[in-house]
Amino acid sequence: MTATYREGPIITSLLDTDWYKITMMQGVHHKYPNASVAWEFRCRNSEDLAPYISEIREQIDRLATLKLSADESAYLSSVPYLTPDFIRFLELFRFRPEYVDVFMEGQELCIVIDGPWTHSILFEIVILAIISEVRNRVLYPKVTIEEAVSQLRQKLATLRQHYTPEQLAGFNLADFGTRRRLSQPVQEAIITILSQEFPGNFVGTSNVDIARRHGLAPMGTMAHEWVMAHQQLGSRLVDSQRAALEAWVQEYRGHLGIALTDTITLDAFLHDFDLYFAKLFDGLRHDSGDPMLFAEKCIRHYEALGIDPRSKTLIFSDALTFDKAMEIKTALEGRIKTSFGIGTSLTCDVPGLKPMNMVIKMVSCNGQPVAKISDEPGKTTSRDQNFVNYLKQVFQVAH
Repeated sequence: MTATYREGPIITSLLDTDWYKITMMQGVHHKYPNASVAWEFRCRNSEDLAPYISEIREQIDRLATLKLSADESAYLSSVPYLTPDFIRFLELFRFRPEYVDVFMEGQELCIVIDGPWTHSILFEIVILAIISEVRNRVLYPKVTIEEAVSQLRQKLATLRQHYTPEQLAGFNLADFGTRRRLSQPVQEAIITILSQEFPGNFVGTSNVDIARRHGLAPMGTMAHEWVMAHQQLGSRLVDSQRAALEAWVQEYRGHLGIALTDTITLDAFLHDFDLYFAKLFDGLRHDSGDPMLFAEKCIRHYEALGIDPRSKTLIFSDALTFDKAMEIKTALEGRIKTSFGIGTSLTCDVPGLKPMNMVIKMVSCNGQPVAKISDEPGKTTSRDQNFVNYLKQVFQVAH
């Protein structure tokens, strides 16, 4: 029986992270090597994390020993859009724990990451995974991998009871669960079961290490930080979303063609997502707000531009379950292609277990504030309310 939790270092590979961290890192390496940024940790469910602070610090310090192995380098070299100079940079890369400050502010755990963008970008996912696993093994020491696998198999059985094979055809599912997983062994077991028992539907994982070792497709393009940072990277603020999209197109030349829509609300994004970008990008990702309202707006936008929506893909990744994903797929059948990234409800779903609700978001770039204004007001992120107000004014955001 495989252990549910790892003893010693929780993160044992430089690639135990999400694919979009690697793809954004290459873009930063090539275009913004001198940019400096800061991120802040937030626990959304007001949980007392003070008992874990010492272990969290120790696990972050252990990251400094990680380096890219020869096999990992060879794997990355097989990806056509990753460049030799960037892979060489990754071979030389080492985590610098001195860029991370972990402390208590009253009853709240605070983590601030502050340093060069290229050298601090990989901290986000691994720190979230560390916090989740450190906390879970204290609160749920007796939970087993078998319980997590059993829960997944029950969900797959229920899915097959409610939907015919014809209805399930085209239900494309990816694992996006690294950051809030119960543990690394649990995530790997879940991915193994999905690839073996749901093969026609399971299309890959965001976790680069597991994708490499299991021969799966690594999934992901860009995250909010890419668009947020462009608010302070030289363009006029009103042009920042277009600048972020243009920089992505220049870097990847048609690869990785899914754009993230909700950094400054969907409406503001679609205003900037003109015919040029709509033709260049393969589709759009939803990460906040009503998914059906999002889909209808995207479909209408493509139609208004004279583009057949059926040639494009919408990826949904906001707190999904199998049921919610299938409802969306069924409703949009024949109108636009769909795919689904499911995270916490795959990798941290055991009866009686409450998963973490936490994020690490960029708060500044080059010493100036950046912000995310989500389609879900509670997800708005910034340390500077005046900048948020200014951003809303510039992009004509009402809420």
